[in-house]
Amino acid sequence: MKVVYWSSTGNTERMAQMLGEELEKLGGSAKVQEVSSASPSDLEGEAVFALGCSAMGDEELDEGEMEPFVQEVEKFASGKKIGLFGSYDWGDGEWMRKWEARMKEAGADVVGTVIANNEPGDEDQENLAGLAKALLG
Repeated sequence: MKVVYWSSTGNTERMAQMLGEELEKLGGSAKVQEVSSASPSDLEGEAVFALGCSAMGDEELDEGEMEPFVQEVEKFASGKKIGLFGSYDWGDGEWMRKWEARMKEAGADVVGTVIANNEPGDEDQENLAGLAKALLG
């Protein structure tokens, strides 16, 4: 399974690695990669995948790399099973709620979202394990 992320401080990168580890513990495979080394077309043929991005600015996706990537994914997201994750430092997770709504509007089956306040901890690990189960289930 592909796990594509963008991280500003390393926290969302760590979450991507944790999700990859959880997928593998459950017998799945995971290819974890930064969005800069991925292409939306890499996901087009996938039935299931995960996307991660930390909150930026006024609780938005990164505008430089992740936003354009997500815009392309929205074009083929219908019928795909998608998990979303990311970290934030301020606010209340509005960026994740907006992102989830966008993916659902595009027809995706968003099976779960996980957000961590700054550095991911044990509870976030448990939540990522739950997301891995939902993605593989």
